[in-house]
Amino acid sequence: MIRFKNVSKHFKTQHHKKIILDRVNLEFQSGVSYGILGVNGAGKSTTLKMIAGTMLPNAGRISKDVRVSWPLGFASGFHPDMTGKENLNFVARAYGEDVRRVARFVEEFAELGDYINEPVRTYSSGMMARLAFGLSMAIEFECYLVDEITAVGDARFQQRCKTAFDNRRKSADIIMVSHGMDTIKEYCDKGVLLVDGRMMVYEDVEHAIEAYYRLNR
Repeated sequence: MIRFKNVSKHFKTQHHKKIILDRVNLEFQSGVSYGILGVNGAGKSTTLKMIAGTMLPNAGRISKDVRVSWPLGFASGFHPDMTGKENLNFVARAYGEDVRRVARFVEEFAELGDYINEPVRTYSSGMMARLAFGLSMAIEFECYLVDEITAVGDARFQQRCKTAFDNRRKSADIIMVSHGMDTIKEYCDKGVLLVDGRMMVYEDVEHAIEAYYRLNR
């Protein structure tokens, strides 16, 4: 379970204060997959980063008693001067995983060839995404965070990604941000609508989507 207790998040500019969450109390239950919906700028990706722990709230606490992934495909955490292999070895050790097993999986899955031994600053965005997605699939989590499923590589590689992700979600929950409502319907059981600093939970994801569409009229 993932719990928000009096969580607040805002960003300040010179003349404005943008409130993302305002003293939110919420529970993401285990065994349920959630779609986070909201208009552009509502703070969906920010909320996902706070769940991942890559961004902190201004106040309150987010607690987790499940193993939660970083946002799927997230590549910004790689050290640019380390090779692809050095980066994945570092992450594997940080999560207590077998380094050789993770390396074998990612090298086979990402299909980067000799580039796995080159600094990631030399990678194209597509290569970086392949490395990140492969690493996400190499480590098993109880809850996967997904900020837009992006199409990586050719059709054959995209199918490999979908198959790997579908296998993972058989035994894991998902918290997903997506502008594609068909994707939300496919992967999520419940919906969370983010509006004016509040998070409203809908037991039926279809009802959350209907409320989202009303906001966009």
